Amino acid sequence: MGVGAEVSAQSYTREERQRYREKVRQNLDVFERMLTQDQFEFDRPMTGLEIELNLVNGDYDPHFANAEVLQAIADPGYQTELAQYNIELNVPPRPLPGDSALELEEDLRASLNAADAKAREVGSRLVSIGILPTIMPEHYEGEWISDNNRYTALNDSIFVARGEDIYLDIHGPHGERVATYCNSIAPESACTSVQLHLQVTPADFADHWNAAQALSPVQVALAANSPFFFGQRLHAETRIELFKQATDTRPIELKNQGVRPRVFFGERWITSIFDLFEENSRYFPALLAETTDEDPMARLEAGEAPDLAELRLHNGTVYRWNRPIYDIVKGRPHLRVENRVLPAGPTIADTLANAAFYYGAVRKLASTERPVWTKMSFAACEENFHRGARDGIESRLYWPGFGEVGADELVLRHLLPLAHEGLEEWGVSQAVRDRFLGIIEDRARAGVNGATWQTEAVRRFEDRGSDRRTALHQMLAVYSEHMASNEPVHTWPLP
Repeated sequence: MGVGAEVSAQSYTREERQRYREKVRQNLDVFERMLTQDQFEFDRPMTGLEIELNLVNGDYDPHFANAEVLQAIADPGYQTELAQYNIELNVPPRPLPGDSALELEEDLRASLNAADAKAREVGSRLVSIGILPTIMPEHYEGEWISDNNRYTALNDSIFVARGEDIYLDIHGPHGERVATYCNSIAPESACTSVQLHLQVTPADFADHWNAAQALSPVQVALAANSPFFFGQRLHAETRIELFKQATDTRPIELKNQGVRPRVFFGERWITSIFDLFEENSRYFPALLAETTDEDPMARLEAGEAPDLAELRLHNGTVYRWNRPIYDIVKGRPHLRVENRVLPAGPTIADTLANAAFYYGAVRKLASTERPVWTKMSFAACEENFHRGARDGIESRLYWPGFGEVGADELVLRHLLPLAHEGLEEWGVSQAVRDRFLGIIEDRARAGVNGATWQTEAVRRFEDRGSDRRTALHQMLAVYSEHMASNEPVHTWPLP
């Protein structure tokens, strides 16, 4: 989920909310001015990565111990997440070119191995997976939320806005279903993802965002790794639907009116980053109404980059799958697209393969003469997204020039060659392209990803007489062993 800024209050007065809304509007005006004056830093594209992880105990149940684990790891790159059984690894941005992705793979493996060894000292271990398959409703009955004001404030704000419990209702395509009421946003913490950041210039932002939106259904289909939740086999990437329902601020009547959800795919292709920030302030009431004393216009006129803290805080509570980011690094403002669709896992090799595919394909899609979003309706893109999440690597998607096509075929015939070209244009070495795009190619040919492997492994344990809950624990134990080997998931033997 990504923490974002810490907040000091847990609830807000009406005056505070009013003042906050005014500040967001003011920030937006200043941001618009900055875009026209071209104030933004951009010497070379930087890419950054965030990986959310689950903690399990020796029985592979969730382990609510992130404070102790983080203390044991003692590395500022690892931080808290929403629930006490989650942590997040923030990977510092680095340039894409050359062999840097191979070095990154080594660095990440070393970092995670060291973190896992430290976690074991306090009875925990790290699992990289889209949804922890052993999480059950009773795990949320005790103290589950991390000790961090922002999370408590967020939970309370969402429930005040709704005025009633959240109803989760997710139907799997194979007849299984979760239908239950929740009295907190705890189930949202089950969604563990990988976030990919790409720094872009203001002029290139809209093309990159549109390209990322068009690509996201394919990313989800290829990388799906969340087939189980609360013991049921649901979507290949259940995380997508679960995240939307678990943070829904709308009571049913507002849904019926067509009020937009906080987990927002969007509703149109954009022409500027400004479109997204403007939508945020037009459509979404504040969840966290924390204001600062900054006068952003005065800062701008003094030649400094304003923080725009209210605009950024608000942006952090609109859960777009591709989120616009305004940030300041060493005093200079810059813009990033934050791609949030990928589940965590199964291995670092798979994660970096997913990243290589994204960075390569998005670059080509953003720079083609007649881009894909000029030939496809936004509604078709959103329909693709739901299909990719539901059916995973077996999904059929609509793509201009291909009509309805299997996700695997679309990747092999069209998007993978684009990804190769895009990475070559970034100056990425042949060795990196061969390693990581080779994994994507083999995964698409095999038709095997985390979701298909998990599902089949559980089915085999059940065929041998295990009940579902036991089978999920058995599967996760085998999954964890394979995960540690760093062999890509399409090569994993089935138990």
